[in-house]
Amino acid sequence: MSEILYIQTEKNVEVQSPEVYLQDVAKLTCSDNKVLNRNKVRKVFSIPNGTPGRYVISAVDLVHAVAKEEPNVDVTHIGEANFVVTYEKAKHQQKWYSWLKTLFVCVLTFFGGAFSIMTFNTDVDTANLFSKIYTQFTGEIAAGPTILEFTYSVGIGIGVIFFFNHFGKGKLTQDPTPVEVQMRLYEDDVNKTLIADKNRSRKTQKGEKS
Repeated sequence: MSEILYIQTEKNVEVQSPEVYLQDVAKLTCSDNKVLNRNKVRKVFSIPNGTPGRYVISAVDLVHAVAKEEPNVDVTHIGEANFVVTYEKAKHQQKWYSWLKTLFVCVLTFFGGAFSIMTFNTDVDTANLFSKIYTQFTGEIAAGPTILEFTYSVGIGIGVIFFFNHFGKGKLTQDPTPVEVQMRLYEDDVNKTLIADKNRSRKTQKGEKS
């Protein structure tokens, strides 16, 4: 009775070596540890010229690489038929550089958000609206900032925290934040586009050969 090797692939994996082995791009399981260990270190792909980037690999290539060397092993694939391998060289950045980039992003986000809020308030004339509301409820003309401006400012901050479900290192709930959701959607769109382009180029090459 032949052993069964299960290979599970995901949409996107990241590697930091130009020589890609099966364990780098897939999860493996097998009842025979010898078969499992042999195939974990099986080379399945080499990054062209060691150039960092994203490369599309077909699960069929993984199955073929194992079946070629293991004729007595049945390979069962689970997961994505095509997936993206992202190759990036290992980065050894100093802590001060990482903190500097984080500080830059924080400052850029803070002033960008503040500018957006101010332009919105100016566009809808929020100050005049608050002045009219204050006069209607108190019968007096506001001579400066009132409780309305104060509560509005505090409310914006609280609303942002609740909306983004994130403050510092803590999260209000276990649900992913809107930013995380959008990042995953963008990543999925990028992966689908890369895979579609790769499949299209393969079809074109086959058409040219035939």
